[in-house]
Amino acid sequence: MKTFEELGVAAPILKAIQEMGYENPMPVQAEVIPYLLGEDNDVIALAQTGTGKTAAFGLPVLQKIDVTNVQPQALILCPTRELCLQIADDLNDYSKYIDHLKVLPVYGGSSIDTQIRALKRGVHIIVATPGRLIDLMNRKVVNMEGVRSVVMDEADEMLNMGFTDSINAILAEVPTSRNMLLFSATMPQGIARITKQYMNNPKEIVVGNKNEGSKNVKHISYMVHARDKYLALKRIADYNPNIYGIIFCRTRKETQEIADQLIQDGYNADALHGELSQAQRDYVMQKFRVKNIQLLVATDVAARGLDVDSLTHVINYGLPDDVESYTHRSGRTGRAGRSGTSIAIIHLREKGKIREIERIINKKFEPGVIPTANEITEKQLLSLVDRIEKAEVDETQIESFLPAVLRKLDWLEKEDIIKRIMTLEFTRIFKYYAEAKEIETIADRPRGERGERGERGERGGRVTTPGFKRMFVNVGRMDGFMPNNLIELVNIHIPGKVRIGKIDLMKSFSFFEVEENEAAKVSQSLTGTELYGKRISVEIADDKAGGSREGGRGGRGGRDFGRRSSEGGRGGRGGRDFGRRSSEGGRRSSEGGFRKDRKPSGEFKEYSRSNKREGRNRY
Repeated sequence: MKTFEELGVAAPILKAIQEMGYENPMPVQAEVIPYLLGEDNDVIALAQTGTGKTAAFGLPVLQKIDVTNVQPQALILCPTRELCLQIADDLNDYSKYIDHLKVLPVYGGSSIDTQIRALKRGVHIIVATPGRLIDLMNRKVVNMEGVRSVVMDEADEMLNMGFTDSINAILAEVPTSRNMLLFSATMPQGIARITKQYMNNPKEIVVGNKNEGSKNVKHISYMVHARDKYLALKRIADYNPNIYGIIFCRTRKETQEIADQLIQDGYNADALHGELSQAQRDYVMQKFRVKNIQLLVATDVAARGLDVDSLTHVINYGLPDDVESYTHRSGRTGRAGRSGTSIAIIHLREKGKIREIERIINKKFEPGVIPTANEITEKQLLSLVDRIEKAEVDETQIESFLPAVLRKLDWLEKEDIIKRIMTLEFTRIFKYYAEAKEIETIADRPRGERGERGERGERGGRVTTPGFKRMFVNVGRMDGFMPNNLIELVNIHIPGKVRIGKIDLMKSFSFFEVEENEAAKVSQSLTGTELYGKRISVEIADDKAGGSREGGRGGRGGRDFGRRSSEGGRGGRGGRDFGRRSSEGGRRSSEGGFRKDRKPSGEFKEYSRSNKREGRNRY
């Protein structure tokens, strides 16, 4: 393996990076640095976050600066202010022994007047976000004539954030003789267009495979019901007592809500998103860097540029829409040769996204099982024992206090002391998990085996969630009935909060779950109500009778849920036959079900649309 000196790094820079602990170059640095130190070389480097990209482009850029010429000679573009500041800080560290070299970070959210004054005094390297640099260019305070090197760091993310027009405007002002260095974790189509338009026969350097995740990262998916996602998050955090990670959410609102819940539940957590001021963001990030915050809940954009090498976990509370974003997220852990874990907490409808991510990153997700209360408690206790065993005791600090402490505890046996320490340390854990219900992990089985969507007997019935009762309601998809309609009915007709579980929509009827102690109240309250002229009937379903015959032919006698097929089914004799109720609510049709030609009324469909926005309960 070559050393930095063998790669051609100059003595002043070499001295600085050795003091920073750099010993041997990482793969991307070994590939990129020698090429960038040459003349007229354009480079596309595809490497994951945390592989040493900043040093890979930063060291050659610094080495080629003429400090006697005080004008911008290098321009580094990056997507966020956090990354802008991080790069500028790293360049200042690398150039510690290069006298009079000036690096200026230029980004939104700080005083533009201060940045203008710094530009007028003279700088050698500008590290900028595209938006703020365009503002400065429009004010005619940036001179691009001397720029000889342009670096686009995390170019894919800049394109995703909509900076294409700004990048085109910036590059149009830079001399055509400049070197261009493009660094990206993924290679979307937008990158290919930039390389074709602005780069001259670029050399492509790939560390790993294109779009592939870090080899040091293990990928795990936990498939749970949507209502259990936060409870699953808590159990994952509790099962990993030394967790130090980022929880990614899709929206700013969700980010703040999850962070608030975690803080309320006693976790060292905080939120990072675009609605925070720059001062607030800097404060949160500083707390996270020094590990005063154990869990940082963040949006994708806000977490860009957060350079922390020791993250143990990245948790995807919601999967991103594109695979590239997942690659960036998972790349926050497993950095600098360390191992890491990327966790996805998903529900059934996100299973397809997992398959797509697996295909692109060329790795399989391990199916995770939510740890039980006993497993979590044991893990927490053993973690405390491990900390006690490894604690470094400074005898000089505690020597004077030890006699008084020993006298105070003299009446207690060793076992009693241990029990009291455990109780003080884990009161929250003990209390919470003593009352907590276990969380069901949804098995990723073929669709035909679950029976949860099937209406006919051969697909099988659905198992009711423990602690819940399964309810039958005499409306379904052919009536325009949707989950939000059910939620709205419950909100209107039943006082207090009713927890709704699984909802199965069939063609002419539906099933839903409520907690056992609420079942009778729900049935009594909703039966006889009307939904725009449609009389509603709600009954407690007999799982044993309904079982696998939902939608098949009915037998004789008793309450027969089996006769409710999508066509109404052929009913048996006697008993109570919900399958043959007509759309008018009381009369039975000759075909034994809702009339095939019946269509949802305009009023009903309008009710359905409006309730999508107004439902109070969540299922």
